[in-house]
Amino acid sequence: MKRALLSSLACLLVLAVTACGGRKEDEDDLDTVKKAPASTASSAPAAAPAAAPAAGGATVTGKVSFTGTAPAKEAIQMGADAYCKSAHSAPVYTEEVVVNPNNTLHWVLVYVKDVSGSYPAPTTPVTLDQQGCQYHPHVFGIQAGQPLKIVNSDGTLHNIHALPKVNAEFNIGQPFQKMETVKKFDKAEVPVRFKCDVHKWMGAYCGVFSHPFFAVTNDQGTYEIKNLPPGNYVIEAWQEKYGPQTQNVTVAGSESKTVDFSFKG
Repeated sequence: MKRALLSSLACLLVLAVTACGGRKEDEDDLDTVKKAPASTASSAPAAAPAAAPAAGGATVTGKVSFTGTAPAKEAIQMGADAYCKSAHSAPVYTEEVVVNPNNTLHWVLVYVKDVSGSYPAPTTPVTLDQQGCQYHPHVFGIQAGQPLKIVNSDGTLHNIHALPKVNAEFNIGQPFQKMETVKKFDKAEVPVRFKCDVHKWMGAYCGVFSHPFFAVTNDQGTYEIKNLPPGNYVIEAWQEKYGPQTQNVTVAGSESKTVDFSFKG
């Protein structure tokens, strides 16, 4: 009896020691799991600091004024196409010369001439829309090689006839509403005229550039050209009826310069 009791106590003692040992190993394993991320993080290379933003270029802003007597507005007669006529509840006027209420000019193409350097063409297209039997926008800029998306938003036949002198001419029909066609110009050229052979009053112009430093005046007659590298430049303003004007400007760093133009009627 005494021998059996001693044997039982010995077994219990062995089990207790084994269980404690097991818990010690489990704790060691748990500590390893807990510590592993910290050890890995400390051995990983530190994250590189955020790159400093690139130094911005210069900005050229200005306005294009108009002096003298504004040409009389010429109403567009759209009666030859019932759809075109029904698209407007008020008279529509030609856009050859658009004088804003503040005596500035809308639709003047302003750009930097002879910019050195390489400027890859954007992949985002410029859109030329045919809506209400008019081109929108009337004047625009685009880089050589940049897609030009031509859209017919009207429920009538349009064709778009580009008349460049340096680039390849094209003349495409778009008989269906929401039809789209993509074209590109390969070389710099100012200006390129567009017309519609179906609707004789429709017309638009674009400038094709090897760089992104161009703008078109808005309904306040102002423009902005951003990120221009330091240097001496010729700024040209081209207006459909009155032609081009030029001014010289020197920019450095991220400064802003104002270059205003004035056309006389």
